[in-house]
Amino acid sequence: MVSEKSRIPVALTIAGSDSGGGAGIQADLRTFAFHCVHGTSALTCVTAQNTLGVTRVDALSAEAVIAQIQAVVGDIGVDAVKTGMLLNREIMAAVASEVESFQIQNLVVDPVMVSRSGDRLIDDEAIAYLQNILIPMAAVVTPNRFEATILSNLEINSVDDMRSAAQKIHSLGAKAVLVKGGGMKGELRGVDVWFDGRGSEVLKAETVDTQNTHGTGCTLSAAIAANLALGKDLFTAVTFAKHYVTYALQYALDIGEGQGPVGHFFPLLKSEVSPQSTIS
Repeated sequence: MVSEKSRIPVALTIAGSDSGGGAGIQADLRTFAFHCVHGTSALTCVTAQNTLGVTRVDALSAEAVIAQIQAVVGDIGVDAVKTGMLLNREIMAAVASEVESFQIQNLVVDPVMVSRSGDRLIDDEAIAYLQNILIPMAAVVTPNRFEATILSNLEINSVDDMRSAAQKIHSLGAKAVLVKGGGMKGELRGVDVWFDGRGSEVLKAETVDTQNTHGTGCTLSAAIAANLALGKDLFTAVTFAKHYVTYALQYALDIGEGQGPVGHFFPLLKSEVSPQSTIS
């Protein structure tokens, strides 16, 4: 749904808050702003976290999530929506009902299911709902290696494995799938595989040697949503978003005692880098 009053591109993130500012809603809104897209938000949970990890998660009610989405979409309108941490089946059902009600087409589903330490963040019931209801609504779903393993029930150790997983996840009903290789090792690190039912593409980017990678998944899905809001087609939105994340990794922030976040506003950190290099 697009606002009739204003043609300013608008994107909505439905995700959790990261108190450390590196991922979640905070990363999404920074990414939207970088792309000159007005960012709106619907919080699903509040986390206490920093560069070392998450120490507490408090979920909002499904009713609160619905109220936020209706407030934004009913008044401002949105050109693209991305989901991040939805946490439980009740919140997923709330989001799915609003996506259907408002007939949202540009839906980017980042299936946040596994923590950086490899621990599952959602239970089997929520995973089943994600597979059967929410993913079929998606224009693109962006699982990392571990999430793709859960969604496809396949072991992933190679590009061929990533391609097979993408095809199996695509069969759930999403228009396209991007299996991310950030969790892969060696030369496969950062290699992503795209599949849209017509064919697959292996997307490569420069490998950035940094431990400060917190928020890369959130940032990528938000950048895809931002580019969709700007009117780009799905594959172009994905490739532009990957390019943006690579630049942001080059200027990642070395803060805290653990994994720092990517540099969402890297032109402000390094004035010689032009924002037009990633969004034009």
